[in-house]
Amino acid sequence: MRFAHVIVPGSADPALAVIRDGEALLVRELIPGGPQFLEELIAGGDDLLDRVRDAVADAGRGRALEGLAYASAVLTPPVVLAIGLNYAAHSSELGLKADTAPTVFVLWPNSLSGHEATTSWPRRLSESVDYEAELGVIIGRDAKDVPIEDALDHVWGYTVVNDITARDIQFSEAQWSRCKSFDGFTPTGPFVVTADEIPDPQALHIWAVVDGHTVQDATTGQMIRPVATLVSHLSQSATLLPGTLISTGSPGGAGYSRDPQIFLRDRSTVTVGIDGIGELTTHCRILD
Repeated sequence: MRFAHVIVPGSADPALAVIRDGEALLVRELIPGGPQFLEELIAGGDDLLDRVRDAVADAGRGRALEGLAYASAVLTPPVVLAIGLNYAAHSSELGLKADTAPTVFVLWPNSLSGHEATTSWPRRLSESVDYEAELGVIIGRDAKDVPIEDALDHVWGYTVVNDITARDIQFSEAQWSRCKSFDGFTPTGPFVVTADEIPDPQALHIWAVVDGHTVQDATTGQMIRPVATLVSHLSQSATLLPGTLISTGSPGGAGYSRDPQIFLRDRSTVTVGIDGIGELTTHCRILD
């Protein structure tokens, strides 16, 4: 199944919807008292998901996607964990070594934004803002000390993430949370696809397009540490709670490493996409 947080005309609040055949079916209208947000659906477990699936099977027409706005694919995750240097080409182009263990950092919740949103930042803070197409993994049930062979059983679904990064700040500070957590620096979505529709998360085409030019073009099979390895590793030190979002790293092609360099400019448009999940577009404004 495919879900999104949509904002219908006349409302300011996002609502969870099932996306089917180019239409949005609001879950709260499918099930009386149904979940408003994805995290509530995940918390309801398989029984609630099955109720939604049954309701969709009996539902009539939904709302046309045209005219709907999108909020972030996740709204209230317990935490957003990001993995750095998880593709050899990306770590090499940044001149950084992929360590023997994953590089892990936290993204702040204010950085979350949705499809077709505008992300802005002051010029005085950075003129070296970069894009990073990433596969987002959403945890569905508590994961603690999970072996690799069981790790994907704890994944609820997948989404698209753009891990926007202020490179000058990244290389001037010892940790990476702030340079990637400006307001709106973590667009996600527009869709979340349930794990049963992605049989192999390591067999997905992933790409990024900036101002009409393809700048990243790779496959998730190029990850140094696959999704199952990441979930297992992270679960050894702390329980991964339902709704946790893991952004699994970016392939090569970052603007920082290009000659000439490509950074997001005022009025740039960047679209990142993953086959089978969707395309996520962000509009950029630099404030003087």
